[in-house]
Amino acid sequence: MHFDDRLATVLRLRATGERAANTQFRQLIDLLGERPQAGDPALKAAAYLRLIALGEMIPVKVRAALVGESGWRFRNPELVKWFGGAHPHIAAAALYRAQLTGPEWAALIPKLPIRARGFLRHRRDLPQEAVKILDRLGVSDRALPQPEPFELIDELIPPDDVELAPAEPEITEQTEQKSGQSPGKEDVRSLVERIEGFRRARQEQRESEPDAQSPRLPMGDEDRHDDSELDHFLFGADYQGRIDWAEGNIAPMVVGIDLAGLGSTAVAQALSRRQPLHNTRITLRGAKRIEGEWIVDATPRFTRAEGRFYGYVGRFRRVMPEVADTRGAEADRLRQLLHELRTPVNAMQGYAEIIQQQVIGPVPHEYRAIAATIAGDSAHILAGFDELDRLARLETGALDLEAGQCDFAEIARRQVMQLQTVLSPRVARFDASLGEVRAPLGLAQSEAEILAWRLLATLAGATSAGEAIRLDLDTAGDQIEFAATLPATLREAEDIFSVETRPAMGALSAGIFGAGFSLRLARAEARVAGGDLMRDGERLVLSLPLLTGAEAVPAPESAAG
Repeated sequence: MHFDDRLATVLRLRATGERAANTQFRQLIDLLGERPQAGDPALKAAAYLRLIALGEMIPVKVRAALVGESGWRFRNPELVKWFGGAHPHIAAAALYRAQLTGPEWAALIPKLPIRARGFLRHRRDLPQEAVKILDRLGVSDRALPQPEPFELIDELIPPDDVELAPAEPEITEQTEQKSGQSPGKEDVRSLVERIEGFRRARQEQRESEPDAQSPRLPMGDEDRHDDSELDHFLFGADYQGRIDWAEGNIAPMVVGIDLAGLGSTAVAQALSRRQPLHNTRITLRGAKRIEGEWIVDATPRFTRAEGRFYGYVGRFRRVMPEVADTRGAEADRLRQLLHELRTPVNAMQGYAEIIQQQVIGPVPHEYRAIAATIAGDSAHILAGFDELDRLARLETGALDLEAGQCDFAEIARRQVMQLQTVLSPRVARFDASLGEVRAPLGLAQSEAEILAWRLLATLAGATSAGEAIRLDLDTAGDQIEFAATLPATLREAEDIFSVETRPAMGALSAGIFGAGFSLRLARAEARVAGGDLMRDGERLVLSLPLLTGAEAVPAPESAAG
């Protein structure tokens, strides 16, 4: 029970700062890295959950440095497997420090992600059992093999039945002196002329035997008609949706096609609202090379001086039969994985709640506290699983937002007031210029509130002390543009949709995966709603289509709010 006592002691403490988090992270991996032995499974599960929680507080680079510190010897296959699925930097550091037996490696390596197996290939101290299983799985070094010298010489030697150009006469010392050239230069010249003679002979053979199939060097053959399968091409369309430009030799096949007249509701709707086309499926008829199913991505074009809409520019990409539903299949696999992960997490949460609530009998307060922590961490993890599932379904078109009517301006004003109370203690604020206008959307009230809160709470959580974030709402056109200046922590990122920035305050959370993931999820929700979320310099702009005319009658829930 010595192992359990130490683990319970570590878990009893709460990491309230960066230094405490780093210390507790070291303690946990030190205890869990020992050889597997008997102990309370609930405590071990709580330890892994605490590592996940600490991972949200400690940056990836710091965690990788902690794991890679000299002195660690991870002898527990369970911990090594857990690290193998972590960030690549962390996984590489852990697998470098892992010290397992041959049978343990043989049992563990097939369970590791493919990326983690590649890290092991660079180790030279693995047992023979590990090396054999890596070879069997096809894991090899990533360096390309050195090419064999003169591997094309055989291709340059003509067959016996082909007559070559006359060879140069034998070079003697007298001819060398007369010509003033060395034997090396003459040899190169002779080789060039031999190749030229070989090329002429092959050209004559092709002309005399058009159906002959033989390999040939690409030395100036005339261009032939391109009958290869077309998998993508760029295009431009006018304000009516009619293609007026396409790249290369594709233009004669597609110019004049009316995209709006192909029967696609998505194209007609986007054209009328001047919105981008994203993953829009279209069927083309005509020349053999363009017939079939296509996916269209296009951006509207506007004149610089007047801002007048004058068409689209974008790309067609072929829907390949064998990979037409690749993203959907990947999303299905992700959802299956999440379902499998939810089962043990739900079990841990339920078991922890039973202990915390003393359902089956009295429990010491310290164990109740640990159980409450496990239950909270489990709920946090399950919320992250839900967000992953929602993003996968949104990006593959398997989920649509609930339709309805709401006033986005009123939702934004109300949520900004709520967030101001959280920002005020840090002398930070939203400088909101939202006015009193209405912004009717064709979304259910709950969907619009989730989207607005995900965006505003993420920005507020990334806001530093004393920082002001300006918000502007423009409803002048046929869509709203809700713009916010980026906080300094997000402004420095090259891609704000992939940053791992964590909230600067505990009252707000950008989710288990950080601000970048939350913004990517908000972008997916906006695109499904017919809009978009994109970065414009130092601003983040959310665009959504407005309801117009009779459609813009206030919904009952909006009016009540």
